Amino acid sequence: MNTATGTSTLPYTFLGPEGTFTETALLLVPGAAAAERIPSTNAADALAKVRSGAARAAMLPIENSIEGGVPATLDAISNGVELRILHEVVVPVSFVLVAPAGVSLADITHVGTHPHAWAQTRNWFQAHLPNAAHVPANSTAAAAHELLGAGHAFQAAVCAPLVAEQTGLSILAAGIEDNIGAVTRFVLIGQPGELPEPTGADKTTLAIPLPEDRPGALMDILEQFAGRGVNLNRIESRPTGQFLGHYIFSVDVDGHIRDARVADALRGLHRVSPQMRFLGSYPRADHQPPLIRAHNADGAFDDAAAWVESLLG
Repeated sequence: MNTATGTSTLPYTFLGPEGTFTETALLLVPGAAAAERIPSTNAADALAKVRSGAARAAMLPIENSIEGGVPATLDAISNGVELRILHEVVVPVSFVLVAPAGVSLADITHVGTHPHAWAQTRNWFQAHLPNAAHVPANSTAAAAHELLGAGHAFQAAVCAPLVAEQTGLSILAAGIEDNIGAVTRFVLIGQPGELPEPTGADKTTLAIPLPEDRPGALMDILEQFAGRGVNLNRIESRPTGQFLGHYIFSVDVDGHIRDARVADALRGLHRVSPQMRFLGSYPRADHQPPLIRAHNADGAFDDAAAWVESLLG
């Protein structure tokens, strides 16, 4: 079964409710628009559905161009039964401020939205509603939907334009994002199985525990990439929760595990950190191939292996 292309009859799940940027990202996956889609309340819930077999794959945000990595997704995929990233999607992000009918800007003292959305609209609020307080929500759409009920803790919400259309809430301001061109990267996560084929423009994601807290421990990890010409395009530390100072490094590198330089780096990493977790090799959303020097090409690794074998035999 190829979970990335939708040949299963199981539904997809995504960070809900309906109308989130995450659902928008899911709809860009081949086959997902025609498949059943069910929302999940958070990243852990979405991945639990995948692990239990209730969903074929989950679409979750993993990185934002303004705020960096999304901790809930990084932690949920780095722990528990192993899963694989099958696909990535990059979605442009634009926000509107919505409220129930009859509410004006002058009435707003509290605004509900996801923390990343709040971070991306700080300048607008400083200029227009400097005294408004942020009320965190699981998603931008969840905040908007909460305004449809009674007893909500805020008068307005920051969300995607699609949510405003779906809910009928009034748009008090549009295009309120501080950084025009901001994007969020989403990943489709499924069960381990057949790897996506290399395309020449791929990405590999890893979760690497720091084996011990000592001088040079991180350097031992980084030199496995540097010595083989493998470019890191994201590295973040996340606490394991076991004790203070114990971290996992979440890493994205250019290339596919079937590329000789990446496979050799993983062999070295496994010696340094045997508990390392391989989270997947998959096509890059931007289709940008890496720059590979001649001595790091697959042929160079093959030639080197053949040379050593000739000396042994």
